[in-house]
Amino acid sequence: MNSGNAWSEIASRLLQGVFVVWAVVTIVFFVARVTADPAQYMASDQTTAEEIEAIKESFGLNEPLYQQYGVFILDTARLDMGRSFLTGRPAVEEIQLRAGKTLQLGTAAFAFSLALGVPLGVVAGLNRGALVDWVARLLAAAGQAVPNFFLGLLMIFFFSVQLGWLPTGGAGSWKHLIMPTVVLGTLTSAVIMRLTRSAMIDVMSTDFIRTARAKGVPERMVIIRHALRHVLLPVTTILGIQAGRMIAGSVIVEVVFAWPGIGRLVITSIQSSDYPVTQTAILLIAGMIVLANFVVDLSYRFIDPRIGASVK
Repeated sequence: MNSGNAWSEIASRLLQGVFVVWAVVTIVFFVARVTADPAQYMASDQTTAEEIEAIKESFGLNEPLYQQYGVFILDTARLDMGRSFLTGRPAVEEIQLRAGKTLQLGTAAFAFSLALGVPLGVVAGLNRGALVDWVARLLAAAGQAVPNFFLGLLMIFFFSVQLGWLPTGGAGSWKHLIMPTVVLGTLTSAVIMRLTRSAMIDVMSTDFIRTARAKGVPERMVIIRHALRHVLLPVTTILGIQAGRMIAGSVIVEVVFAWPGIGRLVITSIQSSDYPVTQTAILLIAGMIVLANFVVDLSYRFIDPRIGASVK
């Protein structure tokens, strides 16, 4: 691929990503304002109608919906996401206070899913029909079938309540990270394992693998240097999709384990109709998903240079 085509494709991907983020945030903006009234949430039983109107006036909630949307778009372009209705702090600051914990959990879960899914899929694919293959497929099916909130509750009951090995929730030491990481990464590791297994079975029957073996290349090198390179391409493709699912799944996992991250903040802000915090969190989550898929698209050329060479 020449540099002109490469930059053109990158620009096209970025524009698509911006459009996706705009569409998601726009939907959240209108749905939030149609379904809930934050002034009613902030008011007490003794609050008068005049005081409720004053609350709406202070936050600009009594303006027509299209005007509120125009102000929201202009403020977003200036990276001014407003202030939380509950705490009065800037919404961006509320997100920053929790972004580190969500990033910590997501990174740990992602690493766990790769460390478990890829090796297990390779072993299962190389031993098709053997006991290890049956066990791997059983674990993958269970990982995809069991909802993450149910798995989280089971782990809390067994490892925390019954055995007392791990804390039930919160954040502090490395022990607090173990159960949320396993629960959040289980589904992704199951998907990666099944895809890696299928790709390994297919690639091991190809002509270039037979040729490498005929030349006397050691079996370990055949697998690592030749087979894995082709297996990683479909795995990388699915990682972009799974990254989105993992980010979305972190909302439930953070609630189950009382993990002080963005996902838990989203639930709290939605329940309290805290529009600025909700919109900022959704904007960040959508941006992270788009960025993950963008990185996956770019990584194709490093895994398989033929993709870049095919575009002239």
